Amino acid sequence: MGDRPDDGAAELSHRDVSTVETLPQLAALLRQLRRRAARQEGATPLTYRELALKTGWSRGVIGEYFVGRVLAATDRFDALIRLLGATPAEQGWLATARDRVEERRRTAGAGGGADAFFSVRQLPPTAPGFAGRAASLAELDRLLAPGALIAAISGTAGIGKTAVALHWAHRVAKRFPDGQFYLNLRGFDPAGSPIAPAEAVRTLLEALGVPPLRIPAAADAQAALYRGLLAERRALVVLDNARDAEQARPLLPGGRGCRVLVTSRNQLAGLVTAEGARPVPLDLLTTAEARDLLAARMGAARLAAEPAAVDAIIGYCSRLPLALAVVAARAALYPAFPLAALADELGAAHGGLAAFAGSDIRAVFSWSYRSLSPGAARLFRLLAPHPGPTAGIAALASLAALPPDQARALAAELTQANLLAEPAPGRYTCHDLLRAYSAEQARALDAEPERRAAAGRLLDHYLHTAHAADLRLDPHRDPIPLPPLAPGVSVEPIADHGAALAWFDTELPGLLAAAGSAGDLHACRLARTMAHYLERRGHWHRWAALQRRTLAAAERASGEGRTGEVAHAHRSLGRVAVHLGRAAEALTHLAQALDGYRAAGDKAGEGRVRFDLSWIAIRQERPGDALAHSRAAYDVFTAAGHRSGQGRALNNIGWCLTWLGRHEEAVDDCRRALDVLEEIGDRFGAADAWDSLGHAQHELGRYREAAESYARSHALWRELGHRYQEADLLTRLGETQAAAGDPGAAAASWHRALDMLDQLDHPDAEQVKARIDRLG
Repeated sequence: MGDRPDDGAAELSHRDVSTVETLPQLAALLRQLRRRAARQEGATPLTYRELALKTGWSRGVIGEYFVGRVLAATDRFDALIRLLGATPAEQGWLATARDRVEERRRTAGAGGGADAFFSVRQLPPTAPGFAGRAASLAELDRLLAPGALIAAISGTAGIGKTAVALHWAHRVAKRFPDGQFYLNLRGFDPAGSPIAPAEAVRTLLEALGVPPLRIPAAADAQAALYRGLLAERRALVVLDNARDAEQARPLLPGGRGCRVLVTSRNQLAGLVTAEGARPVPLDLLTTAEARDLLAARMGAARLAAEPAAVDAIIGYCSRLPLALAVVAARAALYPAFPLAALADELGAAHGGLAAFAGSDIRAVFSWSYRSLSPGAARLFRLLAPHPGPTAGIAALASLAALPPDQARALAAELTQANLLAEPAPGRYTCHDLLRAYSAEQARALDAEPERRAAAGRLLDHYLHTAHAADLRLDPHRDPIPLPPLAPGVSVEPIADHGAALAWFDTELPGLLAAAGSAGDLHACRLARTMAHYLERRGHWHRWAALQRRTLAAAERASGEGRTGEVAHAHRSLGRVAVHLGRAAEALTHLAQALDGYRAAGDKAGEGRVRFDLSWIAIRQERPGDALAHSRAAYDVFTAAGHRSGQGRALNNIGWCLTWLGRHEEAVDDCRRALDVLEEIGDRFGAADAWDSLGHAQHELGRYREAAESYARSHALWRELGHRYQEADLLTRLGETQAAAGDPGAAAASWHRALDMLDQLDHPDAEQVKARIDRLG
């Protein structure tokens, strides 16, 4: 049985229902029932919103039922098929099919199979040489019993909380086939701020496959959607390094099939008392456990040969796992060194050093740090100002003003010494305590100008690489004035459009953190390089938060360029407000942006705001106002000699004219737009212009020409990687094919569009489904 059964049947076929084996097949039957109910009532299919009102369930989880990512619980499934008009016989057949799908899902387990819901497997690798903690692991095993949902693992810095959480999570991962999620909340990061709960919820929603444009604006609604999506799933969520209970509480899924591990230096009494979390406090390793850890990393034979030296090392490390790991790493690097010599060195390092975090771990760090080559030691000291959770080689090279190859070799040395970790190839991070020690050493040994210069080089790396990536996404973007590249800065090569998207995807947390820590004008320009990416990916909430900070930074700034930066910030806030459905707020910001651009003499900026105002007018069905704004934009761009702006304005004029029924004029303006845009190689503008031309030709009944124009636009959007625009063009192409009397071609186009929109979980899917139903 296929994913799309025959919608024309008056009743579901028992034979077809009996062949259902997978969740997508079952979801296809739910969609069939929904469409059949609409035909019987002479209406469009019930929307997710309407179903939510009738059932009291989350719209998000209802959508998951219909696209085949979540299997509804038995009682919900029965209620849903009754609501969709299933006959008593169909209800029995479908209930049996649902149970069969659930059984296949249960037996498939974590191995996936044909019926896996989604494949979120976010757990980082376990620490090498994990040893001991038998009592703590046994306590965590109690989470597998009914009724126990949350464990709060607490203990001092370096005690091994993350190692215990990840070791247990990997050990039981197969019990949670619907996903294992990991999120570092950075509650004690010395170089940054803890992750805000709203940002953490959005990160988890994106991991669950929710497109950014479908994430609700309100924090409470986001949390409700998150809980709804996990309500029927068996998933494990690891929330690492929580600052307090308040940071973790909105991230608790609540589903009885889910389990949560929260780690923190604090005891999280709020989770224990209010949420019933099981406390799992960690103490120092026992001497036997410490010896097992060293043996796992250095070999049991080496320890057995020098038991007294081993006891001394354990004593100097105060049985703290992080300190023992650092010592073991150095011992592994020098397998010929007697352990007694290492113990003597370690003992000498303790002289005159104060205790750190309740142990002598500072002395251990000092001992390992002093063994580094001068270059690696300097790179380690310069790590402190890096604001993101991980750093790439080019960022490390910029910090140290070194060629990337040298930086890579030094990073490898730090990784071997266990002062740096490489959680993914070419991405580096280190423990919070090591970051703090790094900053301490930098303050002691490096002059303030050198530290400032390193931080400046890092920001230059992000700004110049982001600018290069931004131009790959749209080469005809208005230029951003950049400060001269400081000596020693590495700018990553961005080969093409796909590489630009991949770089932004990887570096987004670091970019957002860098924008928050940069000086005012630097922050403004960095935000501008990110705007197109954030809009393109639908990161509305991150964009809005960034731009609010950027506006404040622009207003604080002084000197040349301040007025323009304020205008840019207002324009971005206006655009993101449109995406968030706040038209009045958008118009206020855009009016301020227009005034700012005029004051700064920025004609391109003024023209862009006119585009935005035209866009809002079209959305509000005011085509006359939209046409006036588009013509004003054309005049501004023509006066400035801005060819891309001219071409895009002509396209906007053509689009507005079609809304006013002036289709022949629209064809002329769209062709003029294409002459300009194709001459200068503006593919984004040309994709829009071919679309507008196709629309005007369709309205004139010139269907063959319209189909050709739509096909040209679709090909460009596909090359540019715009999935939604691809689907949108296929939808309009299908309309033209249907009007031309080719229902088979129309159905094929609409089904392709529907597949894309379903993958994006976009609300336009409803309209495309209705078109397919009307086609019959």
